[in-house]
Amino acid sequence: MAITDAAGAAYVTVASGAGVIFTGDNLTRLLSGLGTSVTVAGLALIVGIPLGIVLGALRILHNPFLRAILRLYLEFFRIVPTLVILFLSYYILPRELGVQVDGVTVAVVAFGLWVAAEISDIVRGALISVSDHQVDAGKALGMNGLQILWYVRIPQSVNLMVPATINLAARVIMTTSLLLLISVIDVITVGQQIMEANRMTHPDAAFWVYGFIFFLYFIICWPLAMIAKALEKRAKERNNG
Repeated sequence: MAITDAAGAAYVTVASGAGVIFTGDNLTRLLSGLGTSVTVAGLALIVGIPLGIVLGALRILHNPFLRAILRLYLEFFRIVPTLVILFLSYYILPRELGVQVDGVTVAVVAFGLWVAAEISDIVRGALISVSDHQVDAGKALGMNGLQILWYVRIPQSVNLMVPATINLAARVIMTTSLLLLISVIDVITVGQQIMEANRMTHPDAAFWVYGFIFFLYFIICWPLAMIAKALEKRAKERNNG
């Protein structure tokens, strides 16, 4: 009987811990927080991808000074942790400039500039992968540099850009977990609020809430990873004839 009671008590504890997610409006709040995370990531991609394409195209120009500046821009976002960039953009720059900017705007701009840096390298690598014979053929047809870029380089390199861009999109979504640190009400922030509110009555709530948040990130990022993998495989098959 004691064993049965212990097993029953354990079941009730687990059920009540998991039930925290569905208590009141907690599930709605978590999904709303996830929507904020995905929105920030989406806006950052909308800002960063076009800018990155332009910067990537500029990086193949034979201008050592311009290429050095753009390389420095890329290395800055690769070397400096995203967390430091968010702190700098949210806590330091607004104070020094005497302006007030909300966390979502700061996150979109910071992530957008990071995306632009990464996209510029993706675009540069894809553009220079086009064979010199194709470029020479364009020149033989009387095309100028811009026409060669538009009609020769970009069409033949898009299949290399897309998978890497999708992988980057998944990385941006995952990195939005840092929004908690600049007072943005994202899914992680909501999860912490739920755990704090139920800390005394449901000590195991953290396990279930974080597990559910992991599941939410997984169902968004895993399909993106699979799509990118399939596109990479197709690109390799196309390149190998």
